[in-house]
Amino acid sequence: MAEKGSRRTAPSGRAGVAAASSKDGREGPVASKESQLGRSVTDVPASDSAGTGEISASLAGGSEAKDVPVHWYHRPAHDDGGREFGNAAAFAFEADLEVLAREATQNSLDERDRRNDRPVRVCYTLNELTGETLTKFRQAIQWQDLQRHYEAAAAQDQKVGRVISAGVREMFDRDRLILLRVDDYNANGLTGDDYEDGRFAAVVRRQLDSHKADATAGGSYGLGKATLWATSQLGLVLMNSTLSEPHEGRTRGRLIGRLDLPWREVDGKRFAGPAWLGSPDAQAENAEVVRSWWADERTVESLHLSREGDEPGTSFLIVGAHDVASLAESGQGLEGDTADEEVGLERMHHRLVRALGRNFWAAMTDGGDSPPLLEASVRTLRNGVEYLKAETVDPHLHQPARSRALRAFLSGTTVDRLTEAGQVAVRTVPLKVPDRDGEVGTGGEHRAVLLVTEATDADGKINRVTAMRGNRMTVKTSWVPGLPVGTNPFQAVLLVGRAAGNGAPFAAEAEEFLRCSEPPEHNKWGQTEELRLRYSPSSHRRIAALTAATNKAVHDLVALPREKKPGGAGKVRKRFKIKEKADGSRRGSLSIPRLDDLDAAIDPSGAWRVTVTVKITPGGDSWRMTPVAKLQVRSGKRPVVQWAELTPASNCELVDNALHFRPGTRRAVFRGVTDVTSHPVRSTLSGLVVELQESKGDVA
Repeated sequence: MAEKGSRRTAPSGRAGVAAASSKDGREGPVASKESQLGRSVTDVPASDSAGTGEISASLAGGSEAKDVPVHWYHRPAHDDGGREFGNAAAFAFEADLEVLAREATQNSLDERDRRNDRPVRVCYTLNELTGETLTKFRQAIQWQDLQRHYEAAAAQDQKVGRVISAGVREMFDRDRLILLRVDDYNANGLTGDDYEDGRFAAVVRRQLDSHKADATAGGSYGLGKATLWATSQLGLVLMNSTLSEPHEGRTRGRLIGRLDLPWREVDGKRFAGPAWLGSPDAQAENAEVVRSWWADERTVESLHLSREGDEPGTSFLIVGAHDVASLAESGQGLEGDTADEEVGLERMHHRLVRALGRNFWAAMTDGGDSPPLLEASVRTLRNGVEYLKAETVDPHLHQPARSRALRAFLSGTTVDRLTEAGQVAVRTVPLKVPDRDGEVGTGGEHRAVLLVTEATDADGKINRVTAMRGNRMTVKTSWVPGLPVGTNPFQAVLLVGRAAGNGAPFAAEAEEFLRCSEPPEHNKWGQTEELRLRYSPSSHRRIAALTAATNKAVHDLVALPREKKPGGAGKVRKRFKIKEKADGSRRGSLSIPRLDDLDAAIDPSGAWRVTVTVKITPGGDSWRMTPVAKLQVRSGKRPVVQWAELTPASNCELVDNALHFRPGTRRAVFRGVTDVTSHPVRSTLSGLVVELQESKGDVA
């Protein structure tokens, strides 16, 4: 790699020349035949090359800063003939805006400025460029120096080449380019040297370098940043950073661009893949190597990288943003075979909002003296003019039950057991953290916090446990097995590690243990190579034990009281007291029939389908009973629902909507289907109670 510190002489990787000599030294557009793009990449409108869009850099050094030119440097091919036809790290993720939102926001959360208690603020801005605005932007990124590289890359019959081909078609054939900027504020920014260890080098120069020392960090593989380039059809990301600590005596306007293309040959020269937009590094032995530069406001604006104020953080501009998942939903192809561009832009906007709400609701929730860790918003522009207003992501709108549970925990208003609507019950569950790296005493029993509250319609699938650790990003959401039919719908939240609070024992150890158990997607806890190497081959069983303990605690918290508790898994049972006749006497010494067993299920229409077994005391006259269906509610009178069907199955008959049990019968069975139109709430959000009442013409 011919960068700073290299001692070998590398072929020239420079595309274009210094801005000071561009008028007489830069090559004009290269003529070429029509390529597989349909329209040659080099067939650029004259307006694109009429103005050079020259960029100069201000470098700090000596007694005063001086202006120097900015250009593209393309890494020369490897001397040993090795070739990379794409960034392998980018292939770990799909070009999916939901994945981007998860990974990029996680990185911003990890980089929150810990010197204050304010949340990190993340803003996503979609900006569709067309016409003259697009032409000026191509000039600003020096497209005339990139076009030959793009043509060579697009001509390759490889996945990356096909994506690039589609991106260039979109830009020229449809005169359209979507920029997606991810800004974070109250973050660290890209601090550190251009080449040595630090945040800047980890993001801009290196692969698989996480550079995150905090155990609560969501990232650990150094892969998340690759989603930025994977989301760009052109493989191009520009960066503007305001630093939390000075570099070269400055903090504001540190710019760099990175382009990820496959191996290619251009004008007889071979290039390895990546390229950087920057200023020449006079200290590098290879004079073609570029470094970051301090840009003026005019340059920043021309690159659509303007930031608000001086608050530290970084702006990442994804050039040619695309969303494969969104295209699949709408039936479009990579090249956009529909003219409905406005709908596509709106879909991207709403997918970003949903992804932020689903994955980071906990980080955006406050309570008591605990401020939120994150604030997030999405806005959409067309040629820099507002198209969709900025939308602040509200956790209580996207995840009302879960955010209510977390707020109660942060505010200290939880209860031991649910007795009223809106309450949040709490339990602690054990996680036995094993010793790390063979060092005795590095483990211990951590107490994770389990929160349970009633579900709402907006929460999505009910009866789920959502788990997270210190940075409060959702890691996994899992179903709780074995719940009895009739269980009131709930949502549960499991806080592990530092998310369980400062007083939780062995919180730091649990944080590190679970971080090692996460795959690159950070979407589950389980066996990983890192976990096996740092702990033991069987340490993942501790996570399985945590899951089992969590499910058991959930069962305990959502179980109905003993007199109302369903009898057996999947059963609903209701026992009755002996009813007296009007004169206060009994029918001899006999008890009225009672429900012995009930199988219940919800059919596709939302109706309850039940099979009921009735136990009858032998002897005496026949009984005439009316089955009544009611919805299980936490307090107040249970609402009655009507029967759509009522069918005797064994040892009984139906007369005038009442069941007649034959004399001498010990057990009888009937079946019923409720009338969906009489349900005041959806069946999935309620339980069912079936009662038997002596038929006297009144069943209420």
